[in-house]
Amino acid sequence: MSDLNRRDFLNTSAGLAGLGITAGLSTGLFAAEAKAQPQTVRIAIMGLKGRGRQLIDGFVKVPNAEIAYICDPDSETVPAALKKIEAAGRPAPKVETDFRVALEDPNLHALIVAAPDHWHALATIWGCQAGKDVYVEKPCSHNVIEGQRMIAAARKYKRVVQVGTQRRTSPAMKSIAEEIKAGKLGDVNFVRTWITSQRPNIGHVKVSEAPANLDFNLWCGPGPDNGYKTNLVHYNWHWRWDYGTGECGNNGIHGLDVARWGIGGEHPRRISSGGGKYFFDDDQETPDTQTATFDFDNVLVQWEHRTWTRRKVDGEAFGVCFYGSDATLLTNGSSWKIFDQKNKEVAKSEATNMGNLVVAHCQNFVDCVNSRDLPNADIEIGHRSTQLCHLANIAWRSRSTIEFDGEKGTIVNNPAAAELLGRTYRKGFELPSIA
Repeated sequence: MSDLNRRDFLNTSAGLAGLGITAGLSTGLFAAEAKAQPQTVRIAIMGLKGRGRQLIDGFVKVPNAEIAYICDPDSETVPAALKKIEAAGRPAPKVETDFRVALEDPNLHALIVAAPDHWHALATIWGCQAGKDVYVEKPCSHNVIEGQRMIAAARKYKRVVQVGTQRRTSPAMKSIAEEIKAGKLGDVNFVRTWITSQRPNIGHVKVSEAPANLDFNLWCGPGPDNGYKTNLVHYNWHWRWDYGTGECGNNGIHGLDVARWGIGGEHPRRISSGGGKYFFDDDQETPDTQTATFDFDNVLVQWEHRTWTRRKVDGEAFGVCFYGSDATLLTNGSSWKIFDQKNKEVAKSEATNMGNLVVAHCQNFVDCVNSRDLPNADIEIGHRSTQLCHLANIAWRSRSTIEFDGEKGTIVNNPAAAELLGRTYRKGFELPSIA
């Protein structure tokens, strides 16, 4: 862990316990603060490519949200973002290369973090320290320790921190946990989650000079600067360990979050992962084929991804399937169906419009900025689900089975795996300690 050494790690874990952080946090977290009257929430959006643009589409539909700033180290991303805001009839925001300029504005209420994974934690913590509430995209962190620090920062500075796992705002997904709790499936002992897709080969590319429109030093931020590559910025950083978390972090977070929600699981006891880079011959580092298993108390959860074939599972390219002693529930993330032991459909939910769901999740965040209640995908919920992705990747990278102490948030008797709980940071972009 280098500068995040084990003593620092244990101090962080102890600090979380000292703050009374548990899964049972109620909406009374900000009870000491007076309930604010609904007001226009002025936000800054950090990151203007794919997900950033989708969040612009979401927030412009939230009546009491104003996009006051848009920020990106690549100036070429700005025109398309401005066009979306203008098309929605909203006032033009200020444009900044560095989001920290926006954080200095005392009239700014919230930061929206849609930058690459390696920026999520630091931007969130800096936002909390600046007195801003934060909406951070999934996966909420680049590693386990970052997630712990994010929770600590949110609690210490009494900030609302929403994670972009928008299915937490879906009535259909919420009802899955209710169906299971009501015993509609009997005893659930196995959950399978997956995604199948066909991603492009990104090729082998040499380091070259970054284009004039991109501040590559700022783009790297807390991650290392190993030189600009044309197949790194803007999307394919997902498949490089320095900046991304692979397909497990990219899409696995959605399936694993629903799985954990459905079974009411907090921490797995044992994690293993297999697979590899079997299909692609290119600069990707993360596995294109991966399975991971998580042993909870009396429940086994499995994640699976293949990024080179669209062949579906149970007719779904993305899905979560809860296998019970009496019935099985299958969801594609939008709706669900229940099948009895004879494979007859016996119940189903209404489908969720995913575009509307993003708007609803943004609205939930803005509402909580005003009310000071916990949002639907509070940072602690987001961290515990994201942690599954990190542990799967750690098991894969260390080629080992992990024993995990959920109460302490640490890997037991496996120094090589424990080393991957954190990372080193560049000077000026260090992860703050939260006392």
